[in-house]
Amino acid sequence: MSPRPLLGVVHLRALPSAAGHRSMAEVLDAALADAEAYVAGGCDGLVIENFGDAPFHRGTLDDPVPPDVVAGLAVVGDRVQRATGLPLCVNCLRNDGAAALGVAAVLGARWVRVNVLTGAYVTDQGVIAGEAARLGAYRRQLGSSTLILGDFLVKHAAPLAPLDVAAGARDLAERSGAAGLVLSGSRTGEPVDVGLLDTVRAAVGAFPIWLGAGLSADNAATLWPRCDGAIVGSWCKVDGRVGNPVDVERVRRLRAACPAGTRRSGG
Repeated sequence: MSPRPLLGVVHLRALPSAAGHRSMAEVLDAALADAEAYVAGGCDGLVIENFGDAPFHRGTLDDPVPPDVVAGLAVVGDRVQRATGLPLCVNCLRNDGAAALGVAAVLGARWVRVNVLTGAYVTDQGVIAGEAARLGAYRRQLGSSTLILGDFLVKHAAPLAPLDVAAGARDLAERSGAAGLVLSGSRTGEPVDVGLLDTVRAAVGAFPIWLGAGLSADNAATLWPRCDGAIVGSWCKVDGRVGNPVDVERVRRLRAACPAGTRRSGG
């Protein structure tokens, strides 16, 4: 595994309980095609995400994702893992970290991404509060070595209360049980502001910071040296549109701009 992994997002089409679902065969075929394109382009791992299920359930105790979502993530993850051999990350939208950890335990996935691990955010699904203690307890119950990546100032959301960026970033790094902090822009496909990234880096020191969206061949010279890993999706699609299939040539361009086997500057 590269010391700075580049993970490609396999955005699943709508699963059975979601609006727009057609068939699991279509979900699997599209996921495998995208996964294989990321492999051909040189990615180090893959993220399996139920992106097509919008509008999302909050993924909280009182509004968990439906059982077919958990089953769908596991089935697709298994097929993708068998086809590619790459390590996996599971993201169960909108914020069902327990479901993601359960799927990851079944698959032997290396990471899960949890959009709201600490704090409380106003989202398009309503207010979502972090459940770091519950997720940590469940991870221990599973005997899992899966690493938790927690978003900070997650996209499509705003903090419920005014937030001191440096203090909030340190709290996530030091008090949540996360193995890495994820930074993105405000919406899908938008890059993090460099000033914010540098502020968070100064606050958390050597604690791993991942880019969660917006990395491209055009901004890689600025962003790639500042991060410890990146999750990429929209820019790697045909015409850079998230709903399109993965374009292997765009993945190759991004990989060339983000050299594998290199550590973060100063890391």
